[in-house]
Amino acid sequence: MTTPPELSAKITALYVGKVEERWPGKAPSAIGKKPTNEPLHLEENGFVEDAQADLKVHGGPEKALHHYAADHMNFWRRMFPDKAEIFVPSCFGENISTVGMIEETLCLGDILTLGTATVEICQGRQPCWKLSAHTGLKQMAAVFQKSGRTGWYYRVKEPGIVQAGDEIRLQHRAHAAWPLSRVISARFDRNIRPEDATALSRLPALSASWREAFEKKGQKGFQENTDARLKS
Repeated sequence: MTTPPELSAKITALYVGKVEERWPGKAPSAIGKKPTNEPLHLEENGFVEDAQADLKVHGGPEKALHHYAADHMNFWRRMFPDKAEIFVPSCFGENISTVGMIEETLCLGDILTLGTATVEICQGRQPCWKLSAHTGLKQMAAVFQKSGRTGWYYRVKEPGIVQAGDEIRLQHRAHAAWPLSRVISARFDRNIRPEDATALSRLPALSASWREAFEKKGQKGFQENTDARLKS
């Protein structure tokens, strides 16, 4: 484990949501998060005050919280100038918004204090069709994935209380060779080098689902079909 760089940020906002019927004939969603200034209780599966609709693919110990960098909002406003007004923190259904921490400055397995809690970065986000429906941009999920600006998920190492205005601070770094930007790029790379896929599949800091995915991606001839996730 290397000595981590000094890296911290103020939690500018926290967001929680409830399950809603958003789109006729489609599955419900809790992607519509609202800001709260109340202290939130962070436990193994996320904020007690938050909800997820489909627990098979959202929430749980390895997707307890989604953190998205507000630093990226100008990128999205430039990408979609006709809908620039929608690109504000919480627009992607994240739980945490900060300025000063992005995928290039964080690494897989980084351990951070979050209010009185402790969390560990365990994967990036795999967007699904609900992101497109939520933003009203049909291509959003695919463009979001391709951009690499997906944000990241935490697993909870120590429960605690978190509130907007608290500090998030890097405490330990175990995988300096695997910045999140590299891990996320590898996850969606159809031509990933087998040795990289194998190396990632063996990292215990990585979520079980992503380790399994990299194990498959390391097999000769494997091609992942993302149509159901991105286009349903």
